[in-house]
Amino acid sequence: MGSLQTPTGATPRTVGGVTWLGTDINYLEAWETQKRIAVERANGTTQDTLLLLEHSPVYTAGPRALREHVIGMLDAPLVDTDRGGQITYHGPGQLVGYPIVGLISKGLGPKAYVRALEASLVDALGELGVAAHTENGLTGVWTARGKIAAIGVRITRGVAMHGFALNVTTDLASYAPIIPCGIGDRPVTSVAEVLAEAVPDDEVVRRTVVVSLGVHLAIDWTIEG
Repeated sequence: MGSLQTPTGATPRTVGGVTWLGTDINYLEAWETQKRIAVERANGTTQDTLLLLEHSPVYTAGPRALREHVIGMLDAPLVDTDRGGQITYHGPGQLVGYPIVGLISKGLGPKAYVRALEASLVDALGELGVAAHTENGLTGVWTARGKIAAIGVRITRGVAMHGFALNVTTDLASYAPIIPCGIGDRPVTSVAEVLAEAVPDDEVVRRTVVVSLGVHLAIDWTIEG
């Protein structure tokens, strides 16, 4: 897969487990799973954990999301959640990652953690042949064709949850009824749209993202499912 960039600084390494939950995963059920693991992580009874999945179609809104960002008829449920950020979409063809990570032992604050997630996705996309970057003043990962990954997190008792959504083969028409992440003057895109050819296998995409997250978060992952 090529060489991934190493993180800056001396972030302490930890171990963690990666679980692939599958496709068509209900958002509320995954949220409950996250909350349970986050409590265990805060109590020191479990290790850092990365949940990977695809959700069944759903729109989600952070606590400060503006309802006027819904500009059309939604054909999937709208769920109010506790992550940061505005309204976005989750569904088939989108790789969702929920790193549940203890940040205190790593010396990472909220901004540094989000930057690490962004850098992980930028590097992983580069390995997949997609030139990606971050934008000053905006959260997420971008390409010349638009935003390709959204990020929204919540940190409680020093433990991060929620995470990122990477459009791989996502039906971009699903974003039409909303102003994605509150940004009305930028399009969304996907790996498939950028490459304009057969995209890498789903397992390759997942493995590439996991490796990059391990580099930037200083976590030695074990695949658990």
